[in-house]
Amino acid sequence: MFSENTKKYGCIEVICGSMFSGKTEELIRRLKRAQFANQKIQIFKPTVDNRFSETDVVSHDLHSFPCTPIKDPERMLKVDEDVEVIGIDEAQFFGESIVGVCQKLAEMGKRVIIAGLDMDYMGKPFGPMPALMAIAEDVQKVHAICVRCGNLANYSHRLSGSRKLVVIGEKDIYEPLCRRCYNLALEEDKAAKAEEKAAK
Repeated sequence: MFSENTKKYGCIEVICGSMFSGKTEELIRRLKRAQFANQKIQIFKPTVDNRFSETDVVSHDLHSFPCTPIKDPERMLKVDEDVEVIGIDEAQFFGESIVGVCQKLAEMGKRVIIAGLDMDYMGKPFGPMPALMAIAEDVQKVHAICVRCGNLANYSHRLSGSRKLVVIGEKDIYEPLCRRCYNLALEEDKAAKAEEKAAK
């Protein structure tokens, strides 16, 4: 379990899981604790994530925290020297360069707290997340509840037919599923596409 006493030496924490698992909520909780301890914090998110707000990190239950939207992770290296805690939301949308940036920030003595999807809609490791988990001192995997059977969910099933890797959306586009229900959903999707193709 992570010990907040390590903040003086710099560290990396990763919060990961599927859609609707509470990743951003946990990120905000840790940031608020740091703020309560009078630590100076700064939060970043990718500009592509504008679902709820352009300038806030917002959880699904609408808790929020002001943040700086950025395109290039290198921007994080320009934080003020007195910033002690850096929060990063939706880290999966950044390129691989975020891994080196987080290493540098930790080596500068910063506590870096990262939240992101560990898998994409195809059930594959998402972007830089596996590497971030590998270099982190602490990794917490959070779970949603499968909307089909009620078991723990760790897959984000896409309801739309888009095959683009990045499709920003909420419950209208994604549903959290357990492994069994996710595999069944993929079979259903495959059958539906076959029927659609045969009907043409």
